[in-house]
Amino acid sequence: MFDIFSYSFMQYALIVGVLVSLCAALLGVLLVLRRYSMIGDGLSHVGFGALSVAYALSMAPMALAVPVVVVSAFILLGMSESKKIKGDSAIAVLSSSALAIGVVANSIAGGSASDLGGYLFGSILTLKKSDVILSAVLSLVVILLFVLFKNRIFAVTFDMPFAKSAGVHVKVYNMLLALLIALTVVVGMQIVGTMLISSLIIFPALSAMQIADSFKGVIILSAVISIFSFVVGLLVSLTLPAGAMIVLCNLAVLLVCTVIGKIIKR
Repeated sequence: MFDIFSYSFMQYALIVGVLVSLCAALLGVLLVLRRYSMIGDGLSHVGFGALSVAYALSMAPMALAVPVVVVSAFILLGMSESKKIKGDSAIAVLSSSALAIGVVANSIAGGSASDLGGYLFGSILTLKKSDVILSAVLSLVVILLFVLFKNRIFAVTFDMPFAKSAGVHVKVYNMLLALLIALTVVVGMQIVGTMLISSLIIFPALSAMQIADSFKGVIILSAVISIFSFVVGLLVSLTLPAGAMIVLCNLAVLLVCTVIGKIIKR
């Protein structure tokens, strides 16, 4: 079975998938703790809208999707901190609006954007070398920034009032977190698609929380689970949709971890 990794398309898929899975796992823990799990889903809809507009205008898809999703993440963060529009409402407003724009743009283009299917449901086995380079660079940027500023990001995540009193620039690190999430969502769209990217972010974190009893333990276990689920999903998806199989593997691990967690508690 492992002989399939001798093919370049599988090597590309493995490189990008492992990096994105790691990014998703690290950020997923923070999002679940902040009760902001569905931001990935909201930003993925924004990504779909941006991609649809890019195809309608004959532009490079990622060149438009990256800045649009990043800006949307900042806007979403600002809306969620508003007293009038809370987090779930902000996600609903932004995601539904972007999805509607994407549908209209695709309709204006005559519905000819056939390549959108790859972004909707994932196209990791069709990655080109240029896609791998871009995805790897963005993923490494996310991991590097996360490692460099993890202590301040953790402080803002766990106790925002304390972080403010300690002199931490909360808005700056909230914006940094939004940037990291946006980049992860954009890159992850190529793996499992815009419709399934939120599961790649949420499932490993939830699985780890069923077993680990410390923050560090949750982070490490989430990363291991995410990469494991990706590799297994990729291996069993030779005749099935890769993105969907990766998500189903994450779901299976979540169910197993839930059972193990209950046994441990007893």
